[in-house]
Parts: sequence; C-alpha cells; structure tokens
Amino acid sequence: MDTTVKAPDGAGSDAAAEAPAGLQPFLHDAQITVCAPGFAVSRSDGRIGSGADGFYHGDRRILSRLETSVVGVETAPISGETAGAGRAAFRSVLRGVAEHSPDPAVTLERRRTLADGRMTESFTLANAGRSGAHIRLRLHAATDLGTMDAVKSGRTGTLATAAAGDDGLTWSDGRLTVRLGASPAPDAVTAPSDGPAELAWDVELAAGESWEATVAVTADDRDDAAFHAAPEQVRTAMWQDARLRSADRGLDHWFETSRRDLAALLLTDPQDGRDAFLAAGAPWFLTLFGRDSLWAARMLLPLGPDLAGGTLRTLARRQGGVVDPDTEEQPGKILHEVRRDGLNQGELALPPCYYGTVDATPLWITLLHDAWRWGMPADQVEALLPHAEAAAEWMDRHGDADGDGFLEYVDTTGRGLSNQGWKDSGDAVRHRDGRLADAPIALCEVQAYAHEAAVNTAALLRAFGRPGADRWEEWADRLARRFRAHFWAEDADGPYPVIALDRDKQQVDAVTSNIGHLLGTGLLDAEESAHVAARLGGPHLDSGFGLRTLAADSVGFNPLGYHTGSIWPHDTAVAVHGLVRAGQHRAAASLAEGLIAASAAFDGRLPELFAGHGTAGGPRPAPYPASCRPQAWAAASSVLVLQSILGLEADAPGNRLIVDPAMSSAYWPLRAEGLRLAGRDFRVAVDGDGAPRVEGLGAEAGETAVEVRLPGAR
Repeated sequence: MDTTVKAPDGAGSDAAAEAPAGLQPFLHDAQITVCAPGFAVSRSDGRIGSGADGFYHGDRRILSRLETSVVGVETAPISGETAGAGRAAFRSVLRGVAEHSPDPAVTLERRRTLADGRMTESFTLANAGRSGAHIRLRLHAATDLGTMDAVKSGRTGTLATAAAGDDGLTWSDGRLTVRLGASPAPDAVTAPSDGPAELAWDVELAAGESWEATVAVTADDRDDAAFHAAPEQVRTAMWQDARLRSADRGLDHWFETSRRDLAALLLTDPQDGRDAFLAAGAPWFLTLFGRDSLWAARMLLPLGPDLAGGTLRTLARRQGGVVDPDTEEQPGKILHEVRRDGLNQGELALPPCYYGTVDATPLWITLLHDAWRWGMPADQVEALLPHAEAAAEWMDRHGDADGDGFLEYVDTTGRGLSNQGWKDSGDAVRHRDGRLADAPIALCEVQAYAHEAAVNTAALLRAFGRPGADRWEEWADRLARRFRAHFWAEDADGPYPVIALDRDKQQVDAVTSNIGHLLGTGLLDAEESAHVAARLGGPHLDSGFGLRTLAADSVGFNPLGYHTGSIWPHDTAVAVHGLVRAGQHRAAASLAEGLIAASAAFDGRLPELFAGHGTAGGPRPAPYPASCRPQAWAAASSVLVLQSILGLEADAPGNRLIVDPAMSSAYWPLRAEGLRLAGRDFRVAVDGDGAPRVEGLGAEAGETAVEVRLPGAR
C-alpha cells in the first residue's frame, strides 16, 4: 500500500480557490449547490476548505471547511458534478488500496444535498477489489461564522471553537448555532481550540462490500427578520409543468436547467410566508434585491403571475415611507437590497435595508401592470394600487430632485453606491474617452423605465376607476420629448442614445448596451428604434455570445470589466425582447442565437456575467471569475427569450393573447408547455413551417381570444 499522505480530499493546492488576502475569491471552477437561503460552494472534487468555499445560510458562512482524508492513502478525485440545483456528487479513488491490477479498487463517493436550511453529505466507501482493507476515514470540519461581506472581500475570519459530542460538533456565537451530526457515530471526535475539529471512523471493508456515513449540518438562526426557505411544495409547484422542446437542444437545455435553478432560489417573506420571491443569486446576492427580483419575476410572467404577486407584495411592505438620508429611503421608493448584517467593503458601507437605487421604483410599477396583463387577480392588483400611486409620486417628486424632468441619482451618504442603476460599479458610467461621469447622473434606460411606468400607471388607474390617469400620460409625453432633445448623439455610424447625462447636463457619450432597454417601452419611435437596433447588431456590441456592456471600440473597454465590456445574459435578453416588440427581428435573432450558444458552454447554467471577448476569441466564452452562478435574472432570461421567439403578448383583462413567432425559424418545430394566462394553463406549438397553434385556452364563449399571426403575413 502507498503510504504517502496527501492533502485532504487529494486535492493538493488550488490556486483558483486561494485568492490573495483582500481580493475577492474566484468562483469560475467552483461547484455551487443551492436551496435558498442556503448554498454550498466547493472545489470540483467536493472539497470545502479555501477561498469562498463553505456552506452558507442567511448571508453567514456556517461551515468553512469540510474535507476528507484517509490515513496513509492518497485519494485521487476522478469526477464531480451537480445533479440539479441542490445536489452534487463527487468520486475519488483510494490509490493502492485492495488493488491487484492497474485498475482502481476502492472508491470514496461523496453526495451533497441541500434542503430547508440543511446540508447533508453522505460518504460511501466501496471495495470492488478481491481483498479486504482497513481504512481510517477522517473528516475535518471548521467554521469562521463569517459574514458575506467579509468572505467577498477576501478576509479570513478566526475559526470558532467547536464543542465535541459523541456524534458530532457544535459551534455558536450566541446568535447563530451550527450543529454537525454524524451517523453512524464516529469512533473518535476531537475539537482543538486552535484548529479544525476532526471526526474519524475505522472501517473494515471486505471485498465487494460498501460502507456509508452521513453528516448533516444545520443552523439555528435567531434572526426573526431573516428570509425563509420556500416550502418544498411551493418550489415543486411553481413551474413544475413548464417544458420546452424545440429544434435547438441548447435552448431546451438552458430552459430546463434554469427552471430547476430558479425553484432553488425561491425565498419567502417572514412577514407573510405565502409570498415568494427570487433571491438574486449565489453566492454573493442570495437575498432580496429590488431590481433583480423585479426583473426576474417579470421575465417569468409567461409561466404565471404568482411569483410576480409575491415579489410585489414583499417589496410593497418595505416601500419607503420617510426621508432617511442614512438609508436613502424616501416616500414611495422601492428598496435596493436587504442584508442581515448590512455590507461593509472598504469605503462601501450599506445598512441592512438600503434604498440606493434609481430604477427599482418604476420597475415595480411596470411589473404590477404586466402581471395584471398576464392574469394577476383583479383584487390583488387593486390592493397594490396605492403603492403604485406612491411609487409614481416618487418618480415625480424625489426621483427628479432638481426638476429638470429626468430621473437621476447621487449618493448622498458618501458610503453608498456611487452608481445606482443596474450597472452599479463605480466605473460603469463613463464618457467615450474614458472619463467617469460626475453625479447627479440621469441614465438613459431609467428614463425609459420611467416613461413605461407612467404610461402603465395611467392604464391601471383608468382600468380601476381611479383618478389621475391623464396626469401620468402627459408626464410620459413630456419625458419622451425631453429625452429626444437631450439624449441623442451622432458619430460616424449614425445617431444613437448616449448612456447618460452628467451633473452639468452634458452627454455621457459612451456606446453601451443600456440602449437595448429603451426598446419596446414606448419612449422611441420606429425610426429611433431602427437606429438602436443597428447599433446593437453591430460588431462592437454584438459579441456573438450576447451584448457587450460597453462597445469594444471605447476607451476603457475591458472584456473582463464588470460593467465595461463583459456580457450579462439578462441585459441581452431584455434587448432581444425589446427588439422583437419593435419589429427588429434580425438583430433580435442574432443576439438570441449568441446567448443560447453561450448557455451551452456553461452547461445550461448561464452565470451572472461572462467575458466579452466574443466569438473572435474562441468557440467558448470565458467566465468572469467571480460571477454568481446560478443567478436569478440570468436563469429567467431563458423564459424571456422563449417569449420573444413566440412573440407572446398577453391581455388577460381583454381576454386576448397574441402569438407571433416571427423572430427566427431556427427553433421550429417547437412546443412549449406549462404556460399560464389568467389562471389557465396553455401550450403553444409551432410546426416546421412556422404555423403556430395554441392549446388549452379553448374557443368556447367567454374564453380567451387567441390572435395567431403567421410568419410573413404582416
């Protein structure tokens, strides 16, 4: 037998996991399993022990090390893979044990399952050799009980001291108690004060036999305000009937993987456990984010409005009611994020409930309107109308603080986000020559969101017999005229909207993906939409794998820049949908094709963002090393792309559905099931010639009228 002692799990050093002190850990080669509010990050062989590795619950790392070793034996990892959002499996070979040929004989299989605030790990030793073996299996466990901001900043916490019991270990800081229990009970448990604890089993493994131990890790969290795991029946029922079969298997795989990941990201509101919403993403953002949760719910409306309702109500309960400069709360404003411990990273210091966002408030209004159009019950819509009116008033009174007619933002705390649109990194908003914009900043897409929200407010007020509709329509008209006068620039490639206006009302003239968010909002006319489509479809923005956030010919372009050249799936999907709504199908088809190709490179689980090198840099997109994966709006983008392919438009109050599969024939034949309109399931099929058919809505009196448009018959 080889007596070389290898590092735990046989992994040796792992440069990708070991970030230099003070730098954000990389995740591109990590295995991430999720069942919100818990998730686990490990190496590809299952080892939890470095960088951002750990089992987390409610924004705290409750286990920072869980590694195996076999005394006197080298273990060699041979496989590791996720099996659904909340499960993973890893297999290693015990080199030289019970071997009588070059073939491996004894393996160690490690299976991980996350559910309801618990991580369960099973360890199975199997002997396929011809002789028995004595194996001493050790499990090394530790926790630093680290906060998410400490982990993200690359700060290593002090290990907590474990209390040893007969069958496991306990750690506690008074507010959070972690329990690790093992079955069968270990033969030895040690818990030194200055290092990891250890559980050990002495296993006699006869030829042909297997042996298994199970470890369960749970957290007792005393934070009453913490978001809860969605009940299993909710996770199962939310989109269980959603299925897609098309001519593009990559699209199908992306859709199915996304469906499973989205169910694992569901959380419920502790103030009303009936309301579910999507956490933004693992590991960094597994909590409520206004903008992210709203966009994800909006993208998923073709699968039903229940998630939208839960998201709207969860945010409405926390809608701003006072002016608080420390949190940036204002009356009517929708929050940016909620974290149990706040966030402290260098100069950035955010309170537990932070309102520093300029776009969540208009997006909340539009989600309410669109959910109504997809069949959210009228009584639920009506109950939220006072919140919609308060949100609209925020746009007029607080969002436009200087009265110039545009929504803008500025960090008034000196500790918050310097940029408060979806591109919220400090260097995201810049001039074409690379200069950063000075705040207050009015972003182009925020004006589009505000225009759409004002029009939608008017529609809701008029439909429910409330006053004020004319005011908001006039408000939207004025905004559109002002936008046309101030946001358009021209270069050698023609007219285009700039990303923003700066403090001095000067154009911030970089060419960016933000302009894709203007389409389909009613802000642009047909000619302006054509100019935007041409720019989005050009080689500087369309990378072949989706939209670059910043045009490749710009000063400061960086394919690995968070918002300065990378590709964000949701950003591309929003542009695809807007292009289809504007009738710009060629540009939409190109972007959708690139995004689906990228999804295949990530095995159907598109990350938060990836590198913007594009197809010219190789056949596969490079990862952004610290990206969340899974991430809610990246996963939900698969449904928005499907909606765009089918040309779906819903009008449940008018008992009407439009199906217009004009974007591309690349996906025909196609069959989408588990779609939902006004409480009724339906299916859409498109045959190989592009003829669409809707099943499940019926043609009986009083049922939904379906307007099916044939390709080319416009």
